Amino acid sequence: MGKEPKIDPKLLAQAEDAGVPVDQVIDEALRRAVLQADKAGADARAAKWAEENAEAIADYNRRIREWGVFSAGFQTF
Repeated sequence: MGKEPKIDPKLLAQAEDAGVPVDQVIDEALRRAVLQADKAGADARAAKWAEENAEAIADYNRRIREWGVFSAGFQTF
């Protein structure tokens, strides 16, 4: 994995005392940092996904235009 992350023990204790889900927060922060650091790669992956799924997305959009959304009759707004 590389080197172990160092976390300020006082900050970690405060987070735990406050009920902060530390593992979840660290995971989410790392995901955001990786996406920000690899913006070009993320954009390329998103473009590839959109291209690979273009037919399914178009089919879905056609179905919604033709039939509407399933909850249309139940909307109160």
